[in-house]
Amino acid sequence: MKTKIIDFFRSINRERVIGFIKTNAVMLIAALAALITAFIIPPDGEYLGYFDFKTLTCLFCVLAVVCALRNIRFFYTMAKAIIRKFKNTKLCILALVYVTFIGSMLIANDMALLTFLPLGYFVLHTTGKEKYMAFTYIMQNIAANLGGMLTPFGNPQNLYLYTKFNIPDAEFVRIMFPPFIIAIALITALCLIFVKSEPLEIHEKAAELPIPRVIIYLILFAISILIVFRTVPFVVGLIIIPIALLFLDREALKQVDYGLLLTFVFFFIFSGNMARIDVVRDFFSSLLERNTLIFSALSCQVISNVPSAILLSQFTDNYRELLWGVNIGGVGTLISSLASLITFKEYSKDQPGHTLRYILKFTAYNFIFFGVLVGVCLLIG
Repeated sequence: MKTKIIDFFRSINRERVIGFIKTNAVMLIAALAALITAFIIPPDGEYLGYFDFKTLTCLFCVLAVVCALRNIRFFYTMAKAIIRKFKNTKLCILALVYVTFIGSMLIANDMALLTFLPLGYFVLHTTGKEKYMAFTYIMQNIAANLGGMLTPFGNPQNLYLYTKFNIPDAEFVRIMFPPFIIAIALITALCLIFVKSEPLEIHEKAAELPIPRVIIYLILFAISILIVFRTVPFVVGLIIIPIALLFLDREALKQVDYGLLLTFVFFFIFSGNMARIDVVRDFFSSLLERNTLIFSALSCQVISNVPSAILLSQFTDNYRELLWGVNIGGVGTLISSLASLITFKEYSKDQPGHTLRYILKFTAYNFIFFGVLVGVCLLIG
């Protein structure tokens, strides 16, 4: 009996460890990379210069407020109210994808997916349109990765590069506008071509929102955005937002993706150390001089877009092509963006047994976008 109890607890611990590794794979890889480079460049006073504290603060503030808004079902309720206005599958899926697209510009790509993927499942499952589940999830994923490219806070890598290179607001939007418009056009075209105009009804009513909290949270969100645009000092947000949520919604502070924040910390250490290794610096600098756009976009397919942005920014000042590369590079392989892994995880949970077909469709659609957008940026570059 005692042996069975011990085996039971061992199995629980093993499951927890495996679950933790799966959930935090990118963070653990970043930690390992930082540790390895720390043996080459031992910790010293220069390590403090690696960290972009403003980026970390902005990311924390935005994530915390978004979690609070999600907890009162703000985004879910707004999206559902919009979708109830549409009467057929084609328009409804377009609305789902557009809501995710717009949401990624405001609340970041991973949070947009965590918010709106369940809505997509609810709509398709309750109306018997599950045959469009894979297509809808894939389009929502692409919309989240590419919609966030237009704003500095839409994607984590944008926030980092925007801060590191001190890019003017108007210039940032001007750089990202061409691929952004092409992405909208391509997403719309694929939805119109591959989804039929079948009758659709959604019977559930949108829930009522707690208006006082909505107002407070939107004010906090506005403060977060003002920090991003350098209007409010980041220290102010670091004080006001945690204190407010401590009283209003402590769960929101617990739900912040601290794994993402730690991933940034570890990659700051990794990229800072790599930049101090002469051989590495010369190698990356020579590759980026040849074609920053293509090299950065391809690197995302192997090490994901956030670490690519942090690492490659140490070796080039060509932030225009680097911005294009690490945003376009977010579409492609399943590991090119953390958001893509979130979508795959949600789909696997909602549609078990169909993952191989999903991966094949995902890869095909993503590389269509990858090829078109890289080609457009090469033409205008």
